Amino acid sequence: MTLHRDLLIGGKDLPATSGRTAEDVNPYSSQVYATVAAGGVEDVTRAVDAADAAFADWAALGPAQRRKIFLTAADLLEARTDEAVRIMAGEVGGTRPWAMFNVGLAANILREAAAAVTAPRGEVLSAQEEGALGLAVREPVGVVAAFSPWNAPVILGVRAVAAPLAAGNTVVMKPSEDAPIACGLFVADVLRDAGLPDGVLNVITNAPEDAAVVAEALIADERVGAVNFTGSTGVGRIIGVHAAQHLKPAVLELGGKNSVIVLDDADVDYAVDAAVFSVFMNSGQICMSADRILVHESLAEEFTAKFTAKTESLASGDPADPHTVVGPLVTTDAARRVAALVEDAVAKGATVLTGGAAPEGAVHPATVLTDLPEDADLYHGEAFGPLAVISTFGTDDEAIAFANATEHGLTCGIITENGTHGLRVARRIRTGIVHINDQSVADEPNAPFGGFKASGYGRFGGRWGIEAFSNTRWVTLATQQAHFPF
Repeated sequence: MTLHRDLLIGGKDLPATSGRTAEDVNPYSSQVYATVAAGGVEDVTRAVDAADAAFADWAALGPAQRRKIFLTAADLLEARTDEAVRIMAGEVGGTRPWAMFNVGLAANILREAAAAVTAPRGEVLSAQEEGALGLAVREPVGVVAAFSPWNAPVILGVRAVAAPLAAGNTVVMKPSEDAPIACGLFVADVLRDAGLPDGVLNVITNAPEDAAVVAEALIADERVGAVNFTGSTGVGRIIGVHAAQHLKPAVLELGGKNSVIVLDDADVDYAVDAAVFSVFMNSGQICMSADRILVHESLAEEFTAKFTAKTESLASGDPADPHTVVGPLVTTDAARRVAALVEDAVAKGATVLTGGAAPEGAVHPATVLTDLPEDADLYHGEAFGPLAVISTFGTDDEAIAFANATEHGLTCGIITENGTHGLRVARRIRTGIVHINDQSVADEPNAPFGGFKASGYGRFGGRWGIEAFSNTRWVTLATQQAHFPF
């Protein structure tokens, strides 16, 4: 029997006002995994009503009580690992190791949120007026509109709501149409069962064709105080424009055109292992995935041979198979998009080192190219699939220029056995994140996560996430009566 889920509004599971539903399709089997309520503008209003009504009590709730909810939710999430594995396999074709990683990191995001609840949030200022006390205090913004993506659904579903809630806000969440349960309703279930009060977190699912109007209505509601979006750069530009039109702050975590740079002092075998992970984890469907491997010319022959051989050894296909590394992409259209990038690159002069065959359904073979010309679509475009290009360089300056030659600026990995050398290179890379002697894919709940340029703005993680979803206010207390000129 096909699973069905309704909207979550004010603590209740409710059908869409229109009565419509949308299908949630398994990308590997092409079968309908679930149906969800197809919410519309009226449902957005209902959800914001509930969030707005719950705000005052949630913001005033004692820190010990709020902290307990987050800690309980973290434990509940870990206890439901097998459920998360099933949902991620059914919705997005996620492999078991990837799903388990999602649960582990998401649970720690919740624990970091619990710690943030009781962290200091303000400063005592040096007031200019005699006898005055000046304070800078941080307070919640109200209702936050949160948009969560499908590719790391449990991690990014939790991240979409954890910091806003910890800062004392209420949330209306719009999960991706490709994983409405894993990156939306499942996360809300865990928090609700952990004791989150009704209305503090509301979830609006929708049909793909209604995504734009639902998002616009949510951002436009005057009671929404901030916007939180993780997703593609193209959609992020639209979300950013809507937020700006309504003068609302936004955190945008968008796409990347990420590099792993293998310097001349790298351990080649380690570099191969790191780069293969960076490219092919979750079939390359991570904003931090590297689709450009830049290798010093002195190591290029050895590295390329070993990288290609390891890529060829990766098992692909059924995400339920415990040996599968490269599972299906999120849709068959996504696999065709990656195939089109390969076809265009080869037609313009690129060489296929391995892979490159047509996809089977949503499964695209792990593919490695070299000799990529600048007029190929892949040269500047994000692969977001199991596809990498190996290029060589002769000097650090060349590698840095190549890594920076993109509109994106999310993350970078620099493989070297010389930390000083790596740091010199890292300081010149224009990304929000850089990892020395490691690859490009990493996340920690207490670290500032985000990018530059077309990779977005604002930061998640640690105190930076709390700051992103709160207002700083200047408050003064005069301890003596002031004197006025008239």
